Parts: sequence; C-alpha cells; structure tokens
Amino acid sequence: MNYLLICFILLTSNDSYENPELTIQIENIGILEGRIRIGVFNKGENFLKREAAIKHYYITVKNTTEIIKINDLPKGDYAFSMFHDENSDDEFNLNFLGIPKEPYGFSNNVKPKFSAPSYESCKFSLAEDRTVEVTLSN
Repeated sequence: MNYLLICFILLTSNDSYENPELTIQIENIGILEGRIRIGVFNKGENFLKREAAIKHYYITVKNTTEIIKINDLPKGDYAFSMFHDENSDDEFNLNFLGIPKEPYGFSNNVKPKFSAPSYESCKFSLAEDRTVEVTLSN
C-alpha cells in the first residue's frame, strides 16, 4: 500500500521537476544563410564571454523569422545573447574599430548604444513557460 501511495505522489507532483519552456522568436533576419548562435548565461560574471555561457544553441537560418524552443533550463534567472553567423565561420565578426559586422540581439530586446549591455539589463526570470521576441540589429 505504501508503495502505491509513493508512486502516486511522485507521478502527480512532478511539476517541481519540470523545466519551463522558453520560446525565443527571432525577427529581422536579413540574410537566409548561416546560423544563429545563442549563448545563455545565469550570472553577470564574464557575461557575453563564450566560455561563460552555461548553454549554447544553434538555429540554421531558413526564414526571416525563426523560433527556437528551449526545454532544458531549470527555473531561474537568465540572460542570453545571440548573433547571426552569416558566413558560418563560428565567429562574431567585427570591423577594425570593433563594430559588429553581423546582426546580433539580446534578451529583453536590449539595444546597446555605445557599449555591450550588462547582465542586469538583459536578465529575466524563467519561472513558467515564456515567449521572448528578439529583433536582430542590422
């Protein structure tokens, strides 16, 4: 009897074990080539450094709007950055002044003016299923 009760409790109370679904809708894709690379961060330290991202995701570009659904992040606070690797060299290409040559975007659709955004400005809470829209820069 106790075994059945434990099984019932485990089967009916798995909400705390499920990860919420994060849907990212990426808009303003100008070139239908290459891949969009997304880095997810859960702390401000080394934000935007490739090696500090806790997860990396890739989308092969086929449309001017792409959608990715992420189901492997536990509840918590996150920020992400992305860039459209138009030439598929797996690098975020910059010109000689350090200005991006490839489109990019950030969570909260942050649009930095003169410097990279902070983790705090891009941070959002993932506590339940959520859809986020990002418009890539040109």
